[in-house]
Amino acid sequence: MHADGESDDDPMSRPRYVGVPTFFRTPLRENLEDVDIGFVGVPFDGGVTSRPGARHGPREVRNISTMVRARNPVSGISPHELCRVADIGDAWVPAPFELSGSHESIRQSFERIHERGIVPIAVGGDHSISLPILRALAADRPVGMVHIDAHCDTGDDYMGSRFHHGAPFRRAVEEGLLDPQRTVQIGIRGTVNDLDLWRFSHDSGMRVIPIEEFHQLGLDATIAEARRVTGNGPTYISFDIDALDPAFAPGTGTPEIGGLTTFEVQQLIRGCRGLDIVGADLVEVSPPFDPAGITALAAANLLFELLCVTSESRQA
Repeated sequence: MHADGESDDDPMSRPRYVGVPTFFRTPLRENLEDVDIGFVGVPFDGGVTSRPGARHGPREVRNISTMVRARNPVSGISPHELCRVADIGDAWVPAPFELSGSHESIRQSFERIHERGIVPIAVGGDHSISLPILRALAADRPVGMVHIDAHCDTGDDYMGSRFHHGAPFRRAVEEGLLDPQRTVQIGIRGTVNDLDLWRFSHDSGMRVIPIEEFHQLGLDATIAEARRVTGNGPTYISFDIDALDPAFAPGTGTPEIGGLTTFEVQQLIRGCRGLDIVGADLVEVSPPFDPAGITALAAANLLFELLCVTSESRQA
């Protein structure tokens, strides 16, 4: 409301510290009407194997996303002008202490979103949420994937669970949701207890680009390789914040040194322009380990890059 009593209908023109936080100050529309792209919080971290806290990620990324402006100065994309973008609330998990049941609740939420023709961009939450999201989005055909992460997340049973955050993409391939021949995994690194930990990625045909090969190839060649692998078919983008070096993102459950910079990930996501993007997620932001808020800040800005390429794809 202006001093003269007139209201201002453009939230982007208001000071960024006012109002109730939503993703990028978009309208909150939990009824799913008049939405092309919907941001969905998934405040669940029941699949973590080490440090928890990612359940708080969506709320903090919502808060800091108010710092992000409306237009991309490099690509020129104005996503809010291309598509009807909204914050469509959180995927409700009524029984968060039961992993498989929680995943089913998440799947049902995304199934409703998918049935309305909305392209979802999810904010987690731990990486196990990618499996129920893919169960909703890829139920009728497998999708390809651009996966940016420190870990392949194609492990197997861990202490009695097959559905933790280190195994979603193995399960997705086994369930026929993910086409491994159209999947590229970028930035993989970190110590392991078993040198065959990520063997499933290689054996199934995924293109794995460890951080050392990324630097040998360079950005442009890595982007070209990712585009070659995914091709023209429906593609999902999954970005784990621990792909970033802990200098840029300390607030995550499984940090690994020697990682990507925020600039490099910006470029990787921008390199996805023109792909047929059916959904995306950004996961593993853990605010309790992020005292200065720099992880949430990186996440919000990289989430905007996901919005830009998704909005262009949705319009096309």
